[in-house]
Amino acid sequence: MIEAHALTKRYGSKTAVGGIDFSVQPGRVTGFLGPNGAGKSTTMRMIVGLDRPTSGSVTVNGKPYAEHRAPLREVGVLLDAKAVHTGRSAYNHLRAQAATHGIGRRRVDEVIALTGLESVARKRVGGFSLGMGQRLGIASALLGDPQTLILDEPVNGLDPEGVTWVRQLVRGLAAEGRTVLLSSHLMSEMSQTADHIIVLGRGHVLADAPVAEIIAGAGGQTVRVRTPRPDLLASALPGIVGTQLPDGAISLQGVTAEQVGDAAAEAGVALHELTPVSSSLEEAYLALTQDEVEYRAGGVPAETTTGAAR
Repeated sequence: MIEAHALTKRYGSKTAVGGIDFSVQPGRVTGFLGPNGAGKSTTMRMIVGLDRPTSGSVTVNGKPYAEHRAPLREVGVLLDAKAVHTGRSAYNHLRAQAATHGIGRRRVDEVIALTGLESVARKRVGGFSLGMGQRLGIASALLGDPQTLILDEPVNGLDPEGVTWVRQLVRGLAAEGRTVLLSSHLMSEMSQTADHIIVLGRGHVLADAPVAEIIAGAGGQTVRVRTPRPDLLASALPGIVGTQLPDGAISLQGVTAEQVGDAAAEAGVALHELTPVSSSLEEAYLALTQDEVEYRAGGVPAETTTGAAR
């Protein structure tokens, strides 16, 4: 479990993380999202003791990271897959890490097999592809069989098979009761992997809720309707906002598909299509962070855009 209380980090006059509170619970995958400059990386670095908080606190499994006598056995971390001695083989890299915690060769062999590195384990890391480097980073994170995992962009550079493997891996670890904090910019993947989402923006928590709740809060569900008598349908649904779509269908907000069907039947209106359409996690994320991005397309700082552009 990870717990942050009034966690703050300042660099001179700039506040990177501004007094945030959150907890990452065991038994589920928690997604960690936010635009560039939101404070995600700084927060993860503070969790694992690479940066010291200006004020506030963050603990992992009840203690600050630095107070754990065997941190590899408590927390598995992937923050930068490139932070590896390029002249070493994958096997020797993992063996060196294992030696610091008294972890035997058997466990090294296990994580090599688990991450699909058997064929390249004796090769120098400097020749690895981006995807193989990511697999090695995940192997390092799993080496101590920790109860808590912090993975930053673990699917970066992986092919579709690798992405699916990471998804199944982290969900399986969470199902075992472990704590998993997963950062990614891939909303489609996060929507299939995470159970809970924490969204940061400019160093503050914008959302901390289950995925379904965050999606619902961004507009929830609309209903797509196609009918030869849109005028009669509008009369049967007073107060409901409808938007004409380019293909001739109508998008209705603030009503369910069941309500539309019942109203149409009562008014004798034929429906050629009636489809509930849910918002996506990407749409919910963009709605949450639209005023929190540091830079927009074209290099225009967010602070200087007009209200209409925002």
